[in-house]
Amino acid sequence: MELFKKIQSSTLFKVTSLNGISVLVKIAIGLVTSKVLAVFIGPGGMALVGNLRNFLTSVESVSSLGFQNGIVKYVAENDKQEPGLKRIVSTLFISLLVVTLAIGCVLFFLAEYWNQKIFGSQLHYAYVFKITAVTLPFYIASLYLVAIINGLGKFTKVIYINILGNIIGLLVTLFFVWKLMVPGALLAIIITPSLLFFVSLYFISGEISLKQSLNFRIFDLGIFKNLSHYLIMAMVSGILGPLVLLMIRNHVIDTIGLKEAGFWEAVYRISTYYLLFVNTLLTVYYYPKLVVAKDHTETKSVIWDFYKNVLPLFAVGLLVVYCCRGLIIKILFSRDFEPVSDLFFWQLAGDFLKSVSWILALQFFAKKMTKAFIVTEILSLSIQLLSSFYFVNVFGVEGVVMAHAFTYFAYLIVLGIYFRKNLFS
Repeated sequence: MELFKKIQSSTLFKVTSLNGISVLVKIAIGLVTSKVLAVFIGPGGMALVGNLRNFLTSVESVSSLGFQNGIVKYVAENDKQEPGLKRIVSTLFISLLVVTLAIGCVLFFLAEYWNQKIFGSQLHYAYVFKITAVTLPFYIASLYLVAIINGLGKFTKVIYINILGNIIGLLVTLFFVWKLMVPGALLAIIITPSLLFFVSLYFISGEISLKQSLNFRIFDLGIFKNLSHYLIMAMVSGILGPLVLLMIRNHVIDTIGLKEAGFWEAVYRISTYYLLFVNTLLTVYYYPKLVVAKDHTETKSVIWDFYKNVLPLFAVGLLVVYCCRGLIIKILFSRDFEPVSDLFFWQLAGDFLKSVSWILALQFFAKKMTKAFIVTEILSLSIQLLSSFYFVNVFGVEGVVMAHAFTYFAYLIVLGIYFRKNLFS
């Protein structure tokens, strides 16, 4: 009984419980959203949505300069030092203003070019990129605000923002898809994130005063240079990662068909829902702990805490998902998506290996290990691209998920060897 009370009172239990609620909300909303997309836009529309998501991920990485992880680190280290915190906040938002205005111009005035690259010459969605240019500053500002809140150790507020963001996303998606079908689905993807700025602004107002913290005269070039390490890491994963996915999806479209690419997007979409549990928990709870870990012993304690307390629950959840895959497809999508059932095994296997490797990879950001991150990331992306092309040619669309599992198996081996001291010392 005392052990149960101790577990209940622990920070991890509280954060995990609230995070679990957040993920359940996300999944519930995902059920509705996916069903709406499946019915109104079909597998072909899902493939187009996937292409736009990959493109926006790259835009996000460039526009945010990849500073999110760095923000968490430096805010966590300066949360008790008001002058230092003000310099960080001012430096961040001056950088945000300059970069988003520049990228916004590139998106707006080259909208036709981006339309042809992402959707092809037969579809005319250039206006999507123009609207993205206008909403981009609000979206990136919301990412910065959430990172600051996370760095301050306010885990619950980050999770509340995620919950509200999911609800807003559902309402926006339902409205736009109902009114505009495929164009509506694309617009919902770019409008929803910008609305999170107002939610984040509300939650951060109780922690720091942005009006008092923002001062153009205290821009600190030293802070910008220190954060530039995260920019380099973000450029690799944030640009090359989505680009690899885009190349793989286009290869599937060219060699098999648009419909089959939609099947992969469907199982990938399901994957993002349950991975939220692990991803959010790692971001809001374990990453700040890795940042402040002083030696191999403390780092090892954080990693094995994740492996012992979170990973077993996640494994059970994946088993449930696999056993219920037919029901999940029936609920989430339509009869057109029944072939998606064949993709679950390798996708789930890859996602389990991915979750095992994630906390090891977080050390690259927590300890600012730029060179090692770049080498391992390029290696894993190369393996994913080459194995996907090979497996797709041999096994069809199932080859994409087989390559996914193979990639994270190889990635985990590499990280295990590199971080062996933090695992076993």
